[in-house]
Amino acid sequence: MKKVLSTLSMAAVTVVALGFLAVGQLRADSWTGWISDSGCGAKGASAKHKACALKCVNGGAKYVFVNPTTKEVTPIDNQDAVKATDVGQEVTVTGTMTDSKAIHVDSIAPAAKSST
Repeated sequence: MKKVLSTLSMAAVTVVALGFLAVGQLRADSWTGWISDSGCGAKGASAKHKACALKCVNGGAKYVFVNPTTKEVTPIDNQDAVKATDVGQEVTVTGTMTDSKAIHVDSIAPAAKSST
């Protein structure tokens, strides 16, 4: 009887854990905009700003995400997710918003170009 209860308990824990993982995946959002540095913020949302942003980050600034429409600047939680190739082009960031209103990045890819 103890073995059956133990097995059922382990199965229940596994199902609950998988449920939490699935919910976490469903909560992933994506944003399209620019990666800039915390010193320049929205002013750095352009291809011309790439060299400056990289220099500032090497000097201690942090990467941030800039919404080009609202000019809203959002901190990036996991700085190591940003690569130099992500800066200087419009990108789509996929991840989750943390409780501290920073984006925890799962992936960054070049933004899809609209065909107009």
